[in-house]
Amino acid sequence: MLEKVAVAMKANEAKTLQDITAGSYKEKDLYPFCAGPDGKFTAHGANAALVGQSLKDLKDKAGKAFGEEIYKSAQPGKLEEVSYMWPKPGGTDPVQKMTYVTKIGDEVCGVGYYK
Repeated sequence: MLEKVAVAMKANEAKTLQDITAGSYKEKDLYPFCAGPDGKFTAHGANAALVGQSLKDLKDKAGKAFGEEIYKSAQPGKLEEVSYMWPKPGGTDPVQKMTYVTKIGDEVCGVGYYK
């Protein structure tokens, strides 16, 4: 899914960010998200209310600064993996989540799945 987002972002970044937030890329419990160089979400496939909020400052329940790790790990043309504890949508108990991240232009984008 992240590779599909990368291709679309290179073709039309603004439309792809809108499509992500509209849920066009969501498949079951998988969804992409992107954030800009300022660390704020520019698109979120599961929760449009997060757009404009900080990804870079996010920490999991154990205090792991996974938002910073996502930014440090994201590299153009590569898929890197970041692991952290996060509740499933609609839940409150954190479970292990693995997120694949990459950098596309100025955007850091990712797709995660729960274990």
